[in-house]
Formats: sequence, C-alpha cells, structure tokens
Amino acid sequence: MKVTGILMIIGGGISIILGIIAALGVAALAYISDGEISSAMLYASVALMIVSAVAQLIAGIIGVKNCKKPEKAGTCMVWGIIVAVLCVVGTILNSVGGGSFSVFSLLLGLVLPVLYIIGAGFNKKEYIA
Repeated sequence: MKVTGILMIIGGGISIILGIIAALGVAALAYISDGEISSAMLYASVALMIVSAVAQLIAGIIGVKNCKKPEKAGTCMVWGIIVAVLCVVGTILNSVGGGSFSVFSLLLGLVLPVLYIIGAGFNKKEYIA
C-alpha cells in the first residue's frame, strides 16, 4: 500500500501539472482558431484529466497515511476503485473523441489502481483476521 500510494502521489502530482498545461493549450487553441474549432470535447477531456489526477493524489495520500491501519482498508479500496473507474472513463472519452482505443493503454493505466486495491484487500484481510 505504501509503495503504490507513493507512486500514486507522484503520478497524481505530475498529472495535475500536465492537466494545467493542457488546459492552457486548449485555451490557446480555442483563441487561435477564433471559434472555428469546437473545443468542448477538449475541455471535457482536460477537466476529466484534472479530476482524475486529484483523485489519484488523494488516493495516494490516503494510502500512505493509512497503510498501517487495516481498519481504513475499506476507504482505500473505495479510492482505488474511483481512480480505476476514472481511468476507464478517460479511455472511453478518448475513443468517443476520435482517438483510437488502445487495450494496452487501458491496461497500463489500470496497473497502479489495481495494485492499490489489492494492497487494500490484503490490509482488510489483516483487519478481519
């Protein structure tokens, strides 16, 4: 839990920074195109990216903070599931927006949340036993 939590904190922090840069890029694109390009899907993607990054950051912090507290394993599992669902939603939004669907990309994005959920499951078993 602690290792995956730290990795999620790092990934979430980097994703927040990249999300802000992406938002600035979308704003610049919308300004340059002078309304000729519909940027609604781009803004939705950036918003989802930032929300997902914040959820990942929160999950990481909760995981590191509660890695030695088996009674908090349920909370960690919920946050891991939230991050995994947001990853799937992001992949679906990418496909709907005209991007190609990549199973490899989806699986790669789910590795850390799944490991986080498995770690929370092991903590929960320790609490029950």
